[in-house]
Amino acid sequence: MIAASAAMAVNPYVAKVYEFCPAPGQFIHDVPILTDDMTPEEVIAEVESQLCGNDDDGAAPGMVSLGAFGGYVVFGFDHPLVNVKGEYDLRIFGNSFRGMIDDEAYGSSEPGIVMVSVDTNGNGIPDDEWFELAGSEYHSEGTFHNFEITYKRPADNTTGVSWTSNDPAAGEGSVERTQFHTQNFWPGWYAGETLTFRGTRLAPNAQNTAEEGENWVLHAYDWGYADNLPNDEDPGLKLDWAVDAQGNPVELEQVHFIKVYTALAQNCGWIGETSTEVCGAQDLHPEALAGIETIASSRPDDAPEVFFDLRGIRVDRPTAPGIYLRSQGGKVTKIIVR
Repeated sequence: MIAASAAMAVNPYVAKVYEFCPAPGQFIHDVPILTDDMTPEEVIAEVESQLCGNDDDGAAPGMVSLGAFGGYVVFGFDHPLVNVKGEYDLRIFGNSFRGMIDDEAYGSSEPGIVMVSVDTNGNGIPDDEWFELAGSEYHSEGTFHNFEITYKRPADNTTGVSWTSNDPAAGEGSVERTQFHTQNFWPGWYAGETLTFRGTRLAPNAQNTAEEGENWVLHAYDWGYADNLPNDEDPGLKLDWAVDAQGNPVELEQVHFIKVYTALAQNCGWIGETSTEVCGAQDLHPEALAGIETIASSRPDDAPEVFFDLRGIRVDRPTAPGIYLRSQGGKVTKIIVR
């Protein structure tokens, strides 16, 4: 089946949030403000209000916290994100910072793994295979692939949130409460008694640099994660880094869905658990689609139909499932073949 949409207008910033499932953490209910009696639709609407669009600095109007390890958000643009070979394709904004004071390091990097997916079945929802963008720590000795953690709903708000995992060296623990956050750490709009997450867990990046007391520094990794480098230092992410579940490189021409999840499972004393924050995202080369529109629209109004794939390569009338552009009479429309 072929369906046509209106002429394309490419917005380089987040346009839709598909899923939001944070793990327990100190900013749950506060970043953003959510209540336990909210419906799933109301939760998504509030998260969209934080992540969609951009301000003068490029970041979104607000921020969402993903909680401890595994907590995630899934979002997309109003168009497929195109892989421009060798180039950075995507920037995800966070609130990481770092610096030096009197020769002492300070900073907070809370890295999140980024995954991408192609709408292979054409149904417009993120239920196809996911691919991890393999960052600098993917092959590091301290990285735990296929890590699984299960959090248990606490009986009340006076204790931390306990968890168990498949790590033989750290089979159980808890998300510890802090003196600064007294609200419920558990995302109460979920009815279940447990929350289970699976993914790649990075080695701890936190260091207590104080000889006495606590002065926590969360060091940045080299590249390839959300909320890792400060926004003004982060060059972005490449779809070229995509790997499948077995770690094999995959070539993706385009993706439709982006997932970010907290990649660390650590507590840092008085500052609490490490939790990735997301402040929007940007397609770094929307002209990859706009250029296709320019090429196609330059044809005379009485020209016959012409079809292009999302790389701008002319194709015969499309029959394989996917997204194409059709030019006819000077007008460009998006074609979805299901």
